[in-house]
Amino acid sequence: MLDLKEKRAWIFDLDGTLTQPVHDFELIRRKLGIDPSDDILDCIKRQSPERQRWMNAELDILEREYASQAAPAEGVLDCLEALAAADCQMGILTRNTHELALLSLKAIGADAFFEKAHVLGREDSQPKPSPEGIHILLKQWDLPNLSGVMVGDFHLDMLSGRAAGVSTVHVDVRDRHWPEDTDIRVKNLPELTSLLTFV
Repeated sequence: MLDLKEKRAWIFDLDGTLTQPVHDFELIRRKLGIDPSDDILDCIKRQSPERQRWMNAELDILEREYASQAAPAEGVLDCLEALAAADCQMGILTRNTHELALLSLKAIGADAFFEKAHVLGREDSQPKPSPEGIHILLKQWDLPNLSGVMVGDFHLDMLSGRAAGVSTVHVDVRDRHWPEDTDIRVKNLPELTSLLTFV
């Protein structure tokens, strides 16, 4: 198994990884008139400017409601405290907006672990599966790809990590797996914390 003790740059997905999953993506697609198989952000990007403005405004309303309901995932603070105690750098890479990511982090009591500049929303970089956000954070920290880990609950998280050349950890809370893009699979954050050999 991959040894995590040398990993100094930890990049987390937010919704469903550090928070309990609350997003109803089927409902979002229905309200925005998006095909069930289509990527929400990609679909919005393909629309006319006027249509984009409407869809983004509706998406903001829905996501703001979900952010207000954010609850911490099991063991999230223990995991973050262990990484902080080991002087690891920590960042957030989310397809949500920067503002709502900060709101969710505050709601789960984890905002003190992340500098605002290290919380990247969809307006701060190309959304996952693009590796751009990971590269931005590694550059901010002046750390190499080999020291990085992307932690998330969805395939897009694993794909962005693979594309960036960092290790990938899948927090498999929904019993889905992408072994070709996953280095370590855990069932929850307490299991991940137990693998941190510097704890």
